[in-house]
Amino acid sequence: MKPQTLQVVLSDLGASLAHALVVSIVAGVTIQTIAEQMAGAMRVVRAMPNTPALVREGMTALALGSAVSEDDSRMARTVFEAVGRVVQVEERLMDAVTGLSGSGPAYVFLAIESLADGGVKMGLPRQVAELLAAQTVLGAARLVLESGMHPAQLKDRVASPGGTTIAGLHQLEQGRFRATLMSAVEAATIRSKELGH
Repeated sequence: MKPQTLQVVLSDLGASLAHALVVSIVAGVTIQTIAEQMAGAMRVVRAMPNTPALVREGMTALALGSAVSEDDSRMARTVFEAVGRVVQVEERLMDAVTGLSGSGPAYVFLAIESLADGGVKMGLPRQVAELLAAQTVLGAARLVLESGMHPAQLKDRVASPGGTTIAGLHQLEQGRFRATLMSAVEAATIRSKELGH
């Protein structure tokens, strides 16, 4: 449901939810706000999944209310682990989670589209360029996750002295690629905070 309709729904169901574990994926609505509508019960887990959950490669962050038990926490983790990976964070960090992994798939979709456009510009057929770009992003992400190496180390292994990769990286630095991505996460985090108040 949308944040605007949450209060109406919780006021209708609040009493019956007082002893239930409630898992909320409503963006920007705090555990305290939900608990107040449920006669103060704090068995609330706030979750922020992202759209790759649709293909079981999601990233979900969980924040736990004060009355959430170990069993409750395990149950919530199990639900979201069925569609990807799960981390637990303090609730105060949920806006940053929204800015990074909640909005992040859109940043990556844009990067894939841009990489493919670059391939098309250089003569590749569109379908081939999109496959090359998408699989390259997928493979690079898996390498980060499975190697345990810092992304900078992995980048340095690809960039040989005077080679093609370092020439491309230089262009990305000139275009403020890293600063722009950092600013995107910051802007989305700030907007998440605004929407939650």
